[in-house]
Amino acid sequence: QVQLVESGGGLVQAGGSLRLSCAASGSIFGIGVMGWYRQAPGKQRELVAVITSGGVTNYADSVKGRFTISRDNAKNTVYLQMNSLKPEDTALYYCLADIYAERYWGQGTQVTVSS
Repeated sequence: QVQLVESGGGLVQAGGSLRLSCAASGSIFGIGVMGWYRQAPGKQRELVAVITSGGVTNYADSVKGRFTISRDNAKNTVYLQMNSLKPEDTALYYCLADIYAERYWGQGTQVTVSS
């Protein structure tokens, strides 16, 4: 059984920063892609950033230059450093991990940016 547990969400003013973390636990011998998606009310879930086990990253255009994704393979953990936050970044942020050809999702952590 694989579990993804997210933390670090919250309420922040525009221009502020937050750091999200997501730790995978269970019977894991290797994780492929890890990353983050987000879903705002009334909108579809969208890619924020992903990172391969080798450190190759991909970002949504809307967060490039403001967000940084990283991972600690020894801890099976992925991070998302979010700077210069905007009200339009408000959403439920979901962690993902590709393990044994299956995609697992976390329960989501709320990020709210006030103007």
